[in-house]
Amino acid sequence: MKFTKMHGLGNSYIYVNLFEEVLEEESLRTLAINLSNRNTGIGSDGLILIGPSERADVRMRIFNLDGSEAKNCGNGLRCVAKYSFEHGLVSAEKFCIETLGGIVSVTVHINETRIVETVTVNMGTPVLARNAIPMLGEGKESVVNEEISVGGETAWITAVSMGNPHAVLFVPDVEPAPVATFGKALSTDERFPDGVNVEFVEVLSSTEYRFRVWERGSGMTEACGTGACAAVVAGVLNGHTKQGEPVCVHLPGGDLTITWAVDGTVHMQGPAAYICTGEAHM
Repeated sequence: MKFTKMHGLGNSYIYVNLFEEVLEEESLRTLAINLSNRNTGIGSDGLILIGPSERADVRMRIFNLDGSEAKNCGNGLRCVAKYSFEHGLVSAEKFCIETLGGIVSVTVHINETRIVETVTVNMGTPVLARNAIPMLGEGKESVVNEEISVGGETAWITAVSMGNPHAVLFVPDVEPAPVATFGKALSTDERFPDGVNVEFVEVLSSTEYRFRVWERGSGMTEACGTGACAAVVAGVLNGHTKQGEPVCVHLPGGDLTITWAVDGTVHMQGPAAYICTGEAHM
């Protein structure tokens, strides 16, 4: 099986082109686990498949390193956009990608040699209703700065879905934030039936955030595009940022520019890069 390894700000996946390769559906979970293993496989945060779509220009399927299938991945979308354009799967600079979380519009920004330097993704409208995230519990329909206790520790979260669920915590400093403890525990808390990605966000100014994340199914990663989008939406809801104002989000792997536009859609712009190509025999 031929593969391409790519990353968006250090969030790396193994990409397989299903326009050329054929994979058995029942093998995908095990394949993702084996390929992602950093000791016996290629090593990555998971497996992403790029294939034909009946609803969009291409289809993207995402499998975490534990084999679970995810609905969306912001960093993965940028990589799929770059791969699809540069490998001739699409010809237009603006096109659509089908995900389990819905249809996403992307625009590639190319240089004079038609190499994609950055990608802007229209991530759609954030979902704020508690039952649609989904998060169990009573009270307000939306979850904004709501107190939650896990393992004897208490925090205040804002819940947002960007096609996948996020719990955003604002902290004074992200460096000592308990990402690997509280973040990990909250990601599998029973109040989130589908699990949840947990973002720790430090507000430097209304247009600049620092960010760390625990991703459900993958653990601590260098970047999470949907998480950065959720962080800015949560920032607007908590009064840290004005809607329509671009925010530079500093992730461990690099920077993304996120805007929650006044029309309600969230836009993410950032890079995507190749690491290597090869053949896997597994």
